[in-house]
Amino acid sequence: MKRKKSWSASLTVLIAFAANVLVAAAKTVAALISGSASMTAEAAHSWADTGNQVFLLIAERKAARKRDKAHPMGYGREAYVWSMIAAFGLFTAGAVVSVMHGIQQLITPEPPGDYGIAYLVLTIAFVLEGVSFIQAFRQNRKAARELDRNTLEQVLKGSDPTLRAVFAEDGAALVGLLIAFAGIFLHQVTGSSVPDAVGSILVGILLAGVAVVLIERNRRFLVGQAVTGDIEGSMARRLLEHPEIERITYLHLEYVGPRKLYVVAAVDIQGDLREHDVAVALRRVERELEDHETVEEAVLTLATADEPSLDFPAV
Repeated sequence: MKRKKSWSASLTVLIAFAANVLVAAAKTVAALISGSASMTAEAAHSWADTGNQVFLLIAERKAARKRDKAHPMGYGREAYVWSMIAAFGLFTAGAVVSVMHGIQQLITPEPPGDYGIAYLVLTIAFVLEGVSFIQAFRQNRKAARELDRNTLEQVLKGSDPTLRAVFAEDGAALVGLLIAFAGIFLHQVTGSSVPDAVGSILVGILLAGVAVVLIERNRRFLVGQAVTGDIEGSMARRLLEHPEIERITYLHLEYVGPRKLYVVAAVDIQGDLREHDVAVALRRVERELEDHETVEEAVLTLATADEPSLDFPAV
């Protein structure tokens, strides 16, 4: 059965990319006019996010390639490599630049500029970033419902680095905009550039924290992140739904890409069939498992009578 390609993650990234291009350009102009350190930090943040969306689109494209002889488990892990590169970009181009500019503003304050332009751009940016964040939130919430998780748990534990990155970056962008607004407002009210400079530093720290979390999550999936109990239980249920399978004595699940699993299981077949019939039954179950979009490859073997059955909650 031919699998349908899911465009949800790509659509989410494209929406985020379009929003970031507009926001980054507007913030850059506002930073030049207002001279605000917080606005400059936000401009750096948005340009970093824009570059990251390019890496995430590359990740989606490369990870979607079909497996071949050189990559028998497919190219799914490419998504984690490119998403990690994007996270490093967020750290260097966003966090470091923001912190450095804030420190520079503390040492050599710039004269205040047009606050009205800054407020207008922040408002527009908040709306655009909000639209992008809502799209990412909906996609993560949909994935969370399928696994009976809450949305935040899905963002942290889910195997899709693209949706996680867009959700985290857009969420950080909204918080960063509020920090920038507070910094600019306090600059206007007090006449001191210190709150504005501190706002820039805080934005940089926020971006650094998000980048570190994204880097760590991608690292875990690259080196072999174990599946969670709910996914293991779900796969066990799918196996035991087949009338041929009586019990499971071994189950190994391994991520080979976003929402893609390599499945190895030892099972006991119902009855006392001939060797040929057992082989046919195992292959039929393997093919049926692989018809599901989340299974890249399934390998089943026979269990021996003395092997204990695995116990899965709610199976």
